[in-house]
Amino acid sequence: MVVGQLSKILLLVSLVFFFSQKLIATEFKGKFEQGAFILGKTKPGSQVIIDEKKIRVSKEGFFAFGLGRDRNNDIIIKVLYEGKLEVFEKKIFKRKYKIQRIDGLPKKQVTPPKEVYERIKKDNVLIGQARQTDSPLDFFKDQFLKPVDNAIITGVYGSQRILNGKPRRPHYGLDYAVREGTPVKAMMDGIVTLAEKDLYFTGGTIIFDHGHGISTLYMHLKDINVKKGQKINRGDIVGTVGQTGRATGPHLDIRLNWFDVKLDPASILN
Repeated sequence: MVVGQLSKILLLVSLVFFFSQKLIATEFKGKFEQGAFILGKTKPGSQVIIDEKKIRVSKEGFFAFGLGRDRNNDIIIKVLYEGKLEVFEKKIFKRKYKIQRIDGLPKKQVTPPKEVYERIKKDNVLIGQARQTDSPLDFFKDQFLKPVDNAIITGVYGSQRILNGKPRRPHYGLDYAVREGTPVKAMMDGIVTLAEKDLYFTGGTIIFDHGHGISTLYMHLKDINVKKGQKINRGDIVGTVGQTGRATGPHLDIRLNWFDVKLDPASILN
């Protein structure tokens, strides 16, 4: 009798577990921390709303979004499927960023001369437009490659310098110190949305669209081997390392964005 009751209880528990698993239709990959890239997977045909904004979902149910460097508030994710609603409230964990103080620098090394302000504005417009691309591509769902081999990381996301007592913009990229002329690989399949040889700050610059607002940017390049509108594959050689733009030595600086939200490139490489 006891054995029979125990069997019924175990069966009931198994059924509850089975059906509860079936109800969980949405999964997330990535750490919910400042600067993170988050990859989502839900049932095809679902609608996904992030912070009250509807975002694109692929035919297979993949979606992506990112968390800004200084985001403090929790994120609300809503998933609608056939009249059913799932709501996720995720706590965003804070990070500690490196702060470096440098005093006694010549003014020209801290603030660009006024005569280049218009040029900087035009450069920013080009970069901003490329980052607003919202294509149905879903390359972002695959594993990204490191863009250069055997390189030392000399700059990390989120760090900030205080020059002559004035806080500068945080560093939003990942710096690789490597010799000039080193081949640079495409981290992921994508479409070239910007290919410029001489932007003021970033020098030789390429931006790739990987779909759903996810883009990567490569800067300070010596050579650029791609053109705007070109399809590239992960691992293709897209240029070479240089020290163009506002660079003090040869290195590659890569950036990751979800539209205008600046993310940590390390979050797609780990």
